[in-house]
Amino acid sequence: MTRRWRRAASPAFACLVAAALAGCGKPPQGPRVDIVAVWTGAEQKAFGDVLAAFERSRGARVRYTPAGDDIAAVLGARIQGGDPPDVAILPQPGLMTDLARRGALKSIQQVAGAEVEREYAPVWRELGTVSGTLYGVWFKAANKSMVWYNVPVFRHAGVRPPTTWTEMLRMAKIVSDSGVAPFSIAGADGWTLTDWFENVYLRTAGPVLYDRLTRHEIPWTDPSVEVALTVLAQVFGRTEWLPGGTDMALQTDFPTSVIQTVRTPPKAAMVYEGDFVAGVITGETRARLGTDADFFNFPSIHGAPSSVVGGGDVAVLLRESEGGKALLRFLTSPEAGRIWARLGGFTSPNRGVSLSAYPDEVSRRSAGALLEAQVFRFDMSDQMPAAFGGTPGQGEWAILQGFLRRPTDIRGTMQRLEESAKQAFGR
Repeated sequence: MTRRWRRAASPAFACLVAAALAGCGKPPQGPRVDIVAVWTGAEQKAFGDVLAAFERSRGARVRYTPAGDDIAAVLGARIQGGDPPDVAILPQPGLMTDLARRGALKSIQQVAGAEVEREYAPVWRELGTVSGTLYGVWFKAANKSMVWYNVPVFRHAGVRPPTTWTEMLRMAKIVSDSGVAPFSIAGADGWTLTDWFENVYLRTAGPVLYDRLTRHEIPWTDPSVEVALTVLAQVFGRTEWLPGGTDMALQTDFPTSVIQTVRTPPKAAMVYEGDFVAGVITGETRARLGTDADFFNFPSIHGAPSSVVGGGDVAVLLRESEGGKALLRFLTSPEAGRIWARLGGFTSPNRGVSLSAYPDEVSRRSAGALLEAQVFRFDMSDQMPAAFGGTPGQGEWAILQGFLRRPTDIRGTMQRLEESAKQAFGR
């Protein structure tokens, strides 16, 4: 998914958003559209602005249901009960594939195929296609190849943002010698560790092997996995580089990993994660983007080209309703993307949304890095069976937490990953 950390909306806030979407008690007369998505809190409010613009321009009435991280269960129950929404926005291509193969989705080739062809790079059309049929429009994207850093800490240590892995390790030692732990790692949230691995693996193994490992066409005991884990251990294995050491890293959740990097005084100099880190910084700290906190692109390893691991949210059609089709077409438009882009905390994969639509220089650089990357691949774990790539306490999440605890056990980690993957993939 775009990211797995989310804040729940309060009932009062949900009512305010519902009132806003209803036009303060005076909804326009037109088709009703029922939509389900994961977004709550600030993301729900921003998407509310998008839906309000759709209502005004199309004369529609929209009912939005925030499902949070339980969207698979929410949709499954509604589909089984014969009451699916018109449109759903899914955080994982694997869920889209599963629903398409179950016959729960409608083809959108005749609905928005021409718009997708015109407005999106080919990779996004491929990610919205199952068995040759277009089912999804990628409305929201996420750049998950960013390393955020404390600007004053870098300035005090006399270092600059690196461009290569070797430079980053060298710089980390200088920062450590200056008295600040270089890396904040959210080891309590296994998904952050899969993101670390995926960025290293894409840069050491390349996109072809990345795709094959994603589909489990090569085993997790492949030499390419050993290379990636060996590189990753150069960070995970330096317990003195983590605030409080490895034990504390394994107790640190994602928001805390960000906060302790940009707080005053800081506990760490850098934290790796996606563009949604900006929302934690602006929403839960006093740090200012670009002044107190900034980012550099995940560094190149062994001369790898500019590469981005990304996430996203894909809109799909579950009913052959005119209102649902109209909303799908609207979400495909640059107009819809520009509305949320101006609010921040959002990247549009739509080529018609120019970088000038983003509200600040940090957001523009993040979006530009995603759109201009020479190599782009979707989050690997989000494409895998959830039992292996997306469940707390088991599969890849738990095994990589074990690797963070004992990064010298590379062969054992590979074997455990392969055994878990075989079970999840059924082969």
